[in-house]
Formats: sequence, C-alpha cells, structure tokens
Amino acid sequence: MSEIKVNKISPRTACGTTTLGDSGDTFTIPAGATINNQGTAVNFGATGSASWVTTVKTTGFTAVAGEGYFCNTTSGGFSVNLPAGTAGAVVAIKDYAGTFDTGTLTLVQNGSDKIGGSTINATLTTEGIAVTLVFIDSTQGWLVTDSGLQSEAPTAQYVTATGGTVLTCGNFKTHVFTGTGALCVSNAGNPGGSATVDYMVVAGGGSGGFNTAGGGGGAGGFRVSNSYSIPAPTMSPLANPTALPVSVTSYPITVGAGASNPSPGAACQGSPTTFSTITSTGGGFGINTTNQVGGPGGSGGAGLGAPAFPGAGYPGGTGNTPPVSPSQGSNGGAGYDGVTTDTQGGGGGGAGATGGNASSGAGGIGGTGSFLAETFIGPTAPSYGTPGPVGSTRYFAGGGGGGTDSPSSSTFAGGAGGGGTGGNPATPSPERDGGVNTGGGGGSGASSGTSNGGSGIVMIRYKFQN
Repeated sequence: MSEIKVNKISPRTACGTTTLGDSGDTFTIPAGATINNQGTAVNFGATGSASWVTTVKTTGFTAVAGEGYFCNTTSGGFSVNLPAGTAGAVVAIKDYAGTFDTGTLTLVQNGSDKIGGSTINATLTTEGIAVTLVFIDSTQGWLVTDSGLQSEAPTAQYVTATGGTVLTCGNFKTHVFTGTGALCVSNAGNPGGSATVDYMVVAGGGSGGFNTAGGGGGAGGFRVSNSYSIPAPTMSPLANPTALPVSVTSYPITVGAGASNPSPGAACQGSPTTFSTITSTGGGFGINTTNQVGGPGGSGGAGLGAPAFPGAGYPGGTGNTPPVSPSQGSNGGAGYDGVTTDTQGGGGGGAGATGGNASSGAGGIGGTGSFLAETFIGPTAPSYGTPGPVGSTRYFAGGGGGGTDSPSSSTFAGGAGGGGTGGNPATPSPERDGGVNTGGGGGSGASSGTSNGGSGIVMIRYKFQN
C-alpha cells in the first residue's frame, strides 16, 4: 500500500474541478479523523439538518448555524440568540426536560433578521417540543421547517397512584380500602404500559332477622373486573372483562357499612360501596316478625317461616337489585312454617349462589359468595375474605344462615365469604355477625346479641411495570 502526504490538493490550471477516484472506489475515513466543511456541501444528502450538541444548555447562549441544542428550563426560562442569517443556515432546539410550558425559551433574532416574517422575538411554550429553523431570506428570515413532540414517539407509561393499603405482586399493585378514602392517580399511564385499573367493589351486608326462625341477611353486592385475564378457575365467573380507564385525579371511595340489628325489630339493608362509576348495592335484610318477606339488595335477604304460607313460609328477597351485568348477587331463600312449631328462616343470598330454602327442622344455608384469585391481592391475601370451595382464592359476599325455633343446638352455616351463622337463640352472637370487610350477610336466630351484616371492601389493581 502506497501513501501520499500533502497539505493541499488543487485542480489543474483553468480546470476548476478535482475528481477523487473513479466510480466504484471506496474511501475510508479512519476513526478519530474530522472533516471540517468551510464551504458549501453539495450532494452530501439532506440539507436543513443540524448536528446536535450533547451538552445540555441551562442558561442563555448564542447559537451557531448548523447546530441543535437540548435546552433545560427547569430552573427558569432563558433566551437563545440566533446567529446572523445566511441562506440555508439551520438551528434546532429541543425541550430537554419537558418544561417549556413553565419555563419559556425565547428565540432572539440577530439584528434586523426576522423570524417567520416578524421582527418580534419568538417564544417556545409547548411542553416537550422540538423545532428546526432554516434561514431563507430577508423577507421571512428564520422559518420553522420541522417540529414535533415527544408524545409523537411515546414510551410506555404506567398508572401511578396512592391511597389505601398498597400491596405488590409481581408487576401489579393492589390498593385495598377497608374504609372511606380516595385513590389519588398521579400518572394515568398510556396503552403502551397501563391506562386502566381492575376493581373489586363489595357493599355492606344486610342484617339477619332478629328473631327465632328469622331469615339470614343478604350479602352486599359483589362487582369485579378482570381485564388482565387471571385464568379460571381462580377468578370469579362474575368478573367483567372490561377495566376502568383512569385520569390524573382523586377518586373518592366509600366503603359501605354492614347493616346493624342490635335488638328485636326490623332488620336493615346494608350500605352501598362506590368507586368511580361502580356502585355495589347493600345486602337485603333478613326478615323477622316485622318484615316477613326478605328484603331486596345486592343479594336478597331470606324469608321467614309463617302461618300465612303453611309448610312454605315467606319468600326471600331478590338479588341484583338494581340490576347490573354481570350480576352483583343472588336471591334469598324462602322460610318454612310448621304451623304451630318447627318454624325456620331461609338463608340469605350470596354473590355466587341463591340462599338455601328452609325445611322441616332446618334453617336455610347462606348462599356462597364469590371470589378473587389470591394473585389479585398478593402475598397478604389470607388477611382478606375467607377460604371457600375453590382453592387459591379469597371469598367475599356470602349470605347469612337462617334461624330456627327448635330448642336443639343446631346451627346453619353462612355462605363462604363472611356469611354469619344462623341457628337458635343459643347461637353465639359473634358467629351470627357477617365478617368484617367481607360484605357477608348477618345470620339469624337471635333473641339477644346481634345479627349484623359485615362491612364492605374495595380493591383496585393495575400494572405498574413490565
């Protein structure tokens, strides 16, 4: 390989053009070498482009033609002095930190040079913007030939929020609310990451009929979504496949109280639970001598055994009232009446099953609640809900068991998901109450103590990373 070392290559006299090599030849510029153009580049590709300076600018400066600058106005706006305009000169600016909306960048023309045909300085106030300006002539001066926003090439953004007890399971967070509060969203995410949230919203359970042979309380309404497709069988068949979109705001959450029933008299409906556009209805009351037909609600309260319906008793209340799809609950069971003795109350409806009808010698069993996969909650899943027939899940919204006037010590189970136990007056009071933060209906069979419904609960789940 031969080598030529010279300081200057010039064309022959009167030629005016020097040709370097022949067609098909390749010339290699070694690493570290610099080509410094002091003239006009022709046929070297696109014109009107800038070579970007990688030192971020944070204070005012004078731009150099042919260069682009990343400008950070986090600490306050500043000015960029444009160079003297020559045809074809280019300058580019990019909002480095997305703060031009709060810290304005001002472009100052050089002398009598114009910007877009005006002698007034230009201001960049759009968050995240990038602009390229090319000087064309004295009439129009610097013209914007290209502009864009970072949002036009978005990266994945994920929902970010605070509120309640925050649990982490893999790439997901779940916020648990056992009382009134708010989910405060600070980043609404985007479709490339996450922009929606799944939910479980359970209302307060209805109280059981405060009487021997009273009906069990209905469970609070149970509503859940499963947009991230937790597979069967560990996710409720009642799940809505569509999640809720969120925005940067505060979402008030009201957790419904279980219905109170501390003394003989009319049982009561549980209180509703709300999050965003989702409302779950309180569980229906189980009947007693004052209310003989079970009350409607998220799940219906159960009926009483009574002479008006010999051998059958009063019917239970209707669940999923008002109606939503998927259903938020089931009907309560009917009572049984033996005319003079052997009077039984039905079981309250649960989210996943109708309350049991009473029969001779037996009160109705509370309807089974419905469930969430433990992965919806995370490692502390056993702290919420109850076990149930499906493994690796937690149950909520079980119906309360029915009461009996039998002197025996028989008890009639509440449904999985916090339903209170029904039975005769000897049934311990705590067992008759629906489970706290399960939405379970109160069990019946009391002439003393309580038959209260269980309070509701809200869980919000979303993807926070990939």
